[in-house]
Amino acid sequence: MSHLDIKNFTVSTGGKNVVSDMSLSIESGELHVLMGPNGSGKSSLLNAIMGHPKYVLNGGVMLLDGENITELPTEKKAKAGLFLSLQHLPEIAGVTLTNFLHRAYKELKDGKETPLEFYKMTEARANEFGIDPTFLKKHVNKGLSGGEKKQSEVLQLLALKPKFAFLDEIDSGVDVDAMKRIFAVIEHLRKEGVGFLLVTHYSNILKSLTPDHVHVMKDGKLVLSGGKELAEKIAHDGFDTIA
Repeated sequence: MSHLDIKNFTVSTGGKNVVSDMSLSIESGELHVLMGPNGSGKSSLLNAIMGHPKYVLNGGVMLLDGENITELPTEKKAKAGLFLSLQHLPEIAGVTLTNFLHRAYKELKDGKETPLEFYKMTEARANEFGIDPTFLKKHVNKGLSGGEKKQSEVLQLLALKPKFAFLDEIDSGVDVDAMKRIFAVIEHLRKEGVGFLLVTHYSNILKSLTPDHVHVMKDGKLVLSGGKELAEKIAHDGFDTIA
């Protein structure tokens, strides 16, 4: 069992404070949903957690199983078991998803599989969850629709199986069938012990996933936490009813 503590994070970008005194604790296998209106600081928090240079951490610490990893560079946070799926995914021309993932897998997991063995292993996982395995032969996110990019991201999740995954609007721009496949992967990995922090604007995820905790951010601050019923209240009444 792993435990991630984010304590009193205060973040700025461009000289503006975007996250203030934010604290969260996530256990292995838990699903935390982070909601809030546009501009509330949700994406800024995730970027700061992984050490994006645009976001300055002005206060707070992050502990992974009791070890302070706050100042680790992004690649070392990844090696420690953290995974971030960005809201707007970059394209990498000339690098296939298989080659990209195989290199990452070797770095993170000390995998000994050859590229062909790794491809067959990952192809089998894709087929298991109904994800198009041809993504593995395409350049990373190149020419993919928004929904296809999100499915490519969950293939990475399946291959790398981090301790904790931060997913920024993984359900945005995704059709109903693809959504089911994505949520099936999340639920499968939860059972295998991966902890999730999922940023979303939509309470529709409640039709497929039952979060352990729901949090609401407004104006850079965590203003309320609860269970599934909090997301249901937001779906019915909106964010304006949250103080």
